[in-house]
Amino acid sequence: MKQMLQKEFERVYGVSEEIQFFFAPGRVNLIGEHTDYNGGHVFPCALTIGTYAAVKRREDQKLRFYSMNFSQLGIIESSIDKLLNIKEDDWANYPKGVLKTLIDEGFSVTSGFDVVYCGNIPNSSGLSSSASIEVLTAYFVSKIFDFSSKSLDMITTAKLCQKAENEFIGVNCGIMDQFAIAMGKKDHAIFLDTFDLSYEYAPIRLNDAKIVIACSNKKRGLGDSKYNERRSECEAALKKLKTVRNITSLGELTIEEFETVKDVIQDEVKCRRAKHAVYENQRTIQAVEALKKNDIKQFGKLMNESHQSLRDDYEVTGIELDTLVETAWNQSGVIGSRMTGAGFGGCTVSIVKSDCVEEFIKQVGIVYKEKIGYEANFYVVEVGGGPCNL
Repeated sequence: MKQMLQKEFERVYGVSEEIQFFFAPGRVNLIGEHTDYNGGHVFPCALTIGTYAAVKRREDQKLRFYSMNFSQLGIIESSIDKLLNIKEDDWANYPKGVLKTLIDEGFSVTSGFDVVYCGNIPNSSGLSSSASIEVLTAYFVSKIFDFSSKSLDMITTAKLCQKAENEFIGVNCGIMDQFAIAMGKKDHAIFLDTFDLSYEYAPIRLNDAKIVIACSNKKRGLGDSKYNERRSECEAALKKLKTVRNITSLGELTIEEFETVKDVIQDEVKCRRAKHAVYENQRTIQAVEALKKNDIKQFGKLMNESHQSLRDDYEVTGIELDTLVETAWNQSGVIGSRMTGAGFGGCTVSIVKSDCVEEFIKQVGIVYKEKIGYEANFYVVEVGGGPCNL
C-alpha cells in the first residue's frame, strides 16, 4: 500500500522525499445500534480495512486534498485560515472539519500540507469511512506537527472528531465510531458505556466462525437521511420520561423501568423509538456477558433480536438490509445476523461458521440480486488495531 500511495502522491503532487504514511481502521458494530447518542452501551471493533494517507508538510498555508476513491473530483484546495464547509468540496469537508476543530481547540497547526487518501472501506456502507478519515487526519496532523501525546490522546481525538462531525458537517452522530477507531485493539471489541466513556476490551473468540460483512450497495448520506430525525424523536421521548423519572439519558432505564413509565410519552412513534434505545442497550450488556461465557449461540440470538428491533421499532432498515439479514437467517452455519451502522442502506454483519462462509456468500448474493436487482458485496473481515504510522 505504501508503494501505491507514494506513486500516486508523486503523480498528483510531484516527487518528494519527505512523505509520511499513516493508517486508521474502519469499524463494525457487533451490537448496540443507535444507543450511543442515547447514553447506552455499544460493542464495536476496529477492522483491518480502513483509510491510508500519504502526507507532506508545506511551507505556506495552503491545503491540498486528494482521494484515490474520488479521483474524478481531483485536488481539492483550501487553506489553514479559510476552513469552511463548502458543498462542492464533498468528502474533503471531513478532514477540513477536523483541522478547524483542532485549531479552534488551541492546537498549533503552523502550515498547510498535501495529502493523498486511499480507503478500502466501501464508501457510505456503514463501516465508518467518514469517522476513519476524521481520526486518520487528527492522528497524522498530531504527528507531523509534533503535538504531545498527552494533549491529544486517543480519547480526546475521538471526542474532537465527533465534535467536527456534529458542528462542522452537521450530523448529530454519537461518539461510538470515532472512539472505536481511535481506541481499536487487535482481536478485541470495545464494550463502551457512551454515557461516561468507561470501557473495557473484550476478546473476540469466534472459534470456528468468521465475521462476514455484506454491503448492500445502497448509498446513503447521514446528513440527508432520517438519522437526525431519529435522534430528535428520542430526545422528545426522554423529555417526557424526565417528568416521571430522574434520568439524563434513555440508557439509564432498565426494560422493567421503561415498561412501567412508557405511557407518559403518549406519542406511539416516539415510544417505539425509545423502546428500541432501552431494549437495545440491555441486549448489548447481555451480549457481552454471553461472549465472556463463550456462548456464541446466545450472542447470535441477541444480534437477530437487535435487527428485528431496528426494523420494527426504530424503522431504519429498509428492503435492502432486511433482504440481506432475513436471507442470512435461512442459511446453514449462520449464528447471527443484523444490520450495522446508522441504517437506511449500508451493511449487515453476520457471524458464520467458517466451513459455511463460501456457500453463505453465494446463496445470500443470489437471493439479494434477484430481489433487489443489483449485487451486494461481501467481506470476510478480521478485528484490527487503532491508527498507526506505516
